[in-house]
Amino acid sequence: MGSSDEARAARRTTARRALRDWLVDVCCISLAAVFSMVTCESVANDPPMSDEALFADVMAGALGCLALWLRRRRPVELAVVLLGAGLVSYYVAGPLLVALFTVAVHRPLRTVALVGAAAAAQILTTPLVHPDPDLDYVGDVLLGALLVSGAIGWGMFVRSRRQLLASLRERAARAEAEAALRAERTQRLTRERIAREMHDVLAHRLSLLSVHAGALEYRADASPQEVAEAAGVIRSSAHQALQDLREVIGVLRAPESDADGGPPDRPQPTLADLPRLVEESRRAGMRVTLSDEAGVTGPGPRPGTGIGPGTAPDTGPGTGIGTSLAAVPGATGRTAYRIVQEGLTNARKHAPDTKVTVTAAGAPGEGLTVEVCNAVRAPARARTPGSPPARREGPAAIPGAGQGLAGLAERAALAGGRLECGPSPAGDFRLYAWLPWPA
Repeated sequence: MGSSDEARAARRTTARRALRDWLVDVCCISLAAVFSMVTCESVANDPPMSDEALFADVMAGALGCLALWLRRRRPVELAVVLLGAGLVSYYVAGPLLVALFTVAVHRPLRTVALVGAAAAAQILTTPLVHPDPDLDYVGDVLLGALLVSGAIGWGMFVRSRRQLLASLRERAARAEAEAALRAERTQRLTRERIAREMHDVLAHRLSLLSVHAGALEYRADASPQEVAEAAGVIRSSAHQALQDLREVIGVLRAPESDADGGPPDRPQPTLADLPRLVEESRRAGMRVTLSDEAGVTGPGPRPGTGIGPGTAPDTGPGTGIGTSLAAVPGATGRTAYRIVQEGLTNARKHAPDTKVTVTAAGAPGEGLTVEVCNAVRAPARARTPGSPPARREGPAAIPGAGQGLAGLAERAALAGGRLECGPSPAGDFRLYAWLPWPA
């Protein structure tokens, strides 16, 4: 503690003097000179003192006043020298008090205590070496103790006040920095939320548009009726994408309605929308099977969500087909819907010609599980030298940002669940999520 204070004081004293420092030093030197002349008037009028001794005493006081110019750089050394000079000189009393004040301001308590002890010894010794003509020993000691303690006490008060102001400034700067960090974190979280919502809503719709547009580009021999049907699907998907975009922007502009656990202001997709999501993907040409093993997507089987027209969904042998949809928490249902939506979008991007299986299972108290499996698309065969270029068998692959799975993992973790993705033992790509479902 003491070494750090001394280091800070040394840095302050070695810095360039400001105008305020010049003015303060001039005032201190002037006050010291005036104090010495006023208090030593009786000594100058004392007949036993010769003129030579008086001149030497006055010169010692003048040198002490000039030495105060070094009080910021060497306060302790200056105080010790003036304490020694005070044993034989009356006129160094003023510079000595200023030096003691400077030590109390710029040095730690331990150093101040040592210098104060030396000053106490000097107070007890000075009346014995050259007594004051107007005071006895006790009066001289009491007056000296009063002056020295006043100078040191005032210096310690100034030091403590400076430390308090520095602490308050540091605390204010720290609070301002923390507020800036909180604002930056809030902005970052808001940007991530906007990016996640935009990705969840628009990636699925735009991938459907890309599939239909690619089919029109590839099928140059399509009949006018087929072209009209595809254009109608594109128009419908674009309209739905715009509607979803309006809803997302509305949710982002609205206040945080779900900050206290309440439902969002705008309608959000739930498990009941899974059949519609699968049907949209099937209309885009995907081969999707919805396996609802516990009936969590609704009260009973839903026809028309299988591989082809009129095919019933693969519900599996599980029980609980009539499970109430209201039993699944709204946040859990939204998270499960987004996970399935991202799985279908990734399958459409990276494996457009493969079969996809969507499975939803679970029960209250056990948790809700959703799984999206699709076969891995076989890589294109390498072209041998001299062979003709391979004929393109379909539209180009849909580009992706590569952030969907990371966003899903974050969304599942926020819901208290977990997300797993990677190849399955059968060689398919498997996207699996478990979400809590309270009993």
